[in-house]
Amino acid sequence: MRSLRTPRVLALVTTAPLLLAVAGLIHPRHLTAATASLWAGLHIVLLPVFPLLVLGLLVPVRGRPRRDVDGALTVISWAGCFCFAAYYSGLDAVAGISAGTVVHHGVHGAAGHLFAIGDQLGRAGVYGLAVAALATCAVLWRRHGVRVLPGAVFLFAACWSFVDSHIFWPKGVITMIGFAVAFVLLALAEPRPTGDALKPEGLANP
Repeated sequence: MRSLRTPRVLALVTTAPLLLAVAGLIHPRHLTAATASLWAGLHIVLLPVFPLLVLGLLVPVRGRPRRDVDGALTVISWAGCFCFAAYYSGLDAVAGISAGTVVHHGVHGAAGHLFAIGDQLGRAGVYGLAVAALATCAVLWRRHGVRVLPGAVFLFAACWSFVDSHIFWPKGVITMIGFAVAFVLLALAEPRPTGDALKPEGLANP
């Protein structure tokens, strides 16, 4: 199985949170007639990016789940990631694209209702992400022990902050950077391959 401690894997798990952090630097703080076009357009661009945040949780537990505790925890992680991808995309669509569009066209009274629905969807998504984070960390704890703790601390802090931060500057940007740091630390929790592990199959010492 390919090691997680490679630049390609580390780039894979950090690209989404870092892109979201950059987007947070230009995300309007408030939805107004002047910012509505950027508000809606930014959420259209980010619609496929938010679901990719789960790669940082799925990649470390990659592979077909076994029929044991690790396998059950892996399935729970998958389910939590699916919940996040579905419901947080709903937040983007409702409170991002829809709210920005109606305000841009002068229908200001609808934005508050869209925000209320979007907030509910977003919280459901983040709760799903938190469940996935807990399950992934449990699997990695069983595999690597205390090496998982630094990444888990950053991960749970980021999940807690994400409940009400979205990607707004400054809290949301810091939250996304926290996810990126957590994903790197979780990947690096995997011990370095031994000499035999680096050999092609069949060349290891008998």
